[in-house]
Amino acid sequence: MTGPGPRHSTAAEWKARITADWWLKFFGITAFITVFFFAYFLLQRFPVFAVTVMPLTAVDRWIPFQPAMLGLYLSLWFYVSLPPTLMRTRPELYAYGWLAGGVAVVGLAFFFLWPTSIPVTTGIEWARYRGFTWLKSVDAAQNACPSLHVAFAVFSGVWLDRLLRKMRMPAGARVLNAAWCLGIVYSTLATRQHVAVDALAGAALGLLSAWYRPAILK
Repeated sequence: MTGPGPRHSTAAEWKARITADWWLKFFGITAFITVFFFAYFLLQRFPVFAVTVMPLTAVDRWIPFQPAMLGLYLSLWFYVSLPPTLMRTRPELYAYGWLAGGVAVVGLAFFFLWPTSIPVTTGIEWARYRGFTWLKSVDAAQNACPSLHVAFAVFSGVWLDRLLRKMRMPAGARVLNAAWCLGIVYSTLATRQHVAVDALAGAALGLLSAWYRPAILK
């Protein structure tokens, strides 16, 4: 008789990781996002200091408005849940939560001390595009730099890549992860939610935060 094959082992590993402390992951991720958005929208609606309008660059003029990118843009909120969902122990979850919280705190500190906004978008009739009217009414043009959308995408992408390697997933899974991460970054520009400077600053924040790895997460 032969033992279980690689496919069975992989499926078992995914199941074990996803179901480990699933209730803590569900409520923890929900609480994190809720608290983050409360602070995010509070700073967005009531800036303390003068708001700086971020400059357009050649990159922003080169990338056209692409409404089809909205779905990819919104997929971030599923994407960021993947790394903690695939962690197996509470110490891992707690350590990761502190790191993710650090990304949020640094970004929110920037928004408090240096409120920023994207330039007014001209030539686009937002009402023509389903979903954008709602998005623009909820997520205004403030809290632009650094783009936390990009920061969390990059931070999550790096950690998800580490977990996929740890799980010995095929290279295709890691390529798909990288493509998803880069797609979310690109979508922030293609949907006109951010400009290139915002995205670059957000990517730097995400990479610097992901660079530090506590021993429990190695």
